[in-house]
Amino acid sequence: MRVLDSHLHLWDPELLHYTWLEGPLAWLFGATEIEHARIARATTERAVFVQAETVEDDFLEEVRWVAGLAPRVGVVGIVAGARLDRGTDTTAHLEGLAAEPLVVGVRHNLQGEPDGLAVSADFVTGAREVAARGWAFDACVRAAQLPEVARLAGAVPELRMVLDHLGKPEVGTAKAPVAPTMEWVRDLDDLARHPNVWCKLSGLPGEAGGDWSAEQLHPFLDAAADAFGVDRLMWGSDWPVSVIGPPEEGDPYANVDGSPMYQPTARIRWADAVIAWAERRGHDVDAIMWTNAEEFYRIGERPTHEDSREERPRRGILGWLRGGRS
Repeated sequence: MRVLDSHLHLWDPELLHYTWLEGPLAWLFGATEIEHARIARATTERAVFVQAETVEDDFLEEVRWVAGLAPRVGVVGIVAGARLDRGTDTTAHLEGLAAEPLVVGVRHNLQGEPDGLAVSADFVTGAREVAARGWAFDACVRAAQLPEVARLAGAVPELRMVLDHLGKPEVGTAKAPVAPTMEWVRDLDDLARHPNVWCKLSGLPGEAGGDWSAEQLHPFLDAAADAFGVDRLMWGSDWPVSVIGPPEEGDPYANVDGSPMYQPTARIRWADAVIAWAERRGHDVDAIMWTNAEEFYRIGERPTHEDSREERPRRGILGWLRGGRS
């Protein structure tokens, strides 16, 4: 089975600057760490890196860092950080990104932005510049912002857009599941009417705080399939954001107090859950797990090789779990 993870993060807090990392996430998540979270059943595994919300001044440096890791990690595309509302500064930044051939799209993280920004004149102008370069746009929003994304899709129909994490609907937890709301289903359907918009099956474990079951999330996957059709869905792990939660059963490094921690098998469990759901529904598994993301991001299958550069020693999450906690 081929797996093209459409939504993988990597970060290094000693090299780049982030204002939002805390707790179990505030560690290195790089080449060594993702190697221990590979999808066991995958015969071929590749990934699209999605910007990890460094500070704005580090957007270009993040791209350079990931491009250096790409052959070792299996990254075949980069969705770079960008502010699309900066006028001439946006243009200059996009020109800088164009120097890296792995860049296939950009993300201006909208989930914390004020209402109306994504349809402002400056943002729409920036979005048109992204489209003109043949790149895609990742829309990371919360459920209440879905109508604004639909307005952006209508304003810039030439821009290929993908909705991250199904728009972050409220899903509850495994023990206290929440059904999809009528409002979210309606807004998802409205957004899907724009043929340039696709959807990532990603992020739901994170919305459950890492406490989720496959059955709990099936209604959300079904709603996405009903809205977008299988040919516009792609699997994403949202690693490592979506692998933080209650200790997994049998984890020898589990926190005694049950507090949230890194879940070593969560990425694999999410892949297995989506694959099993797709098989049960009779959906095209290869499309969801590989070809749709390849088509959307315009990625040809690229061979990878070992990077000749060595990573400097870092204190990653694996060392923290194995006794290096402080």
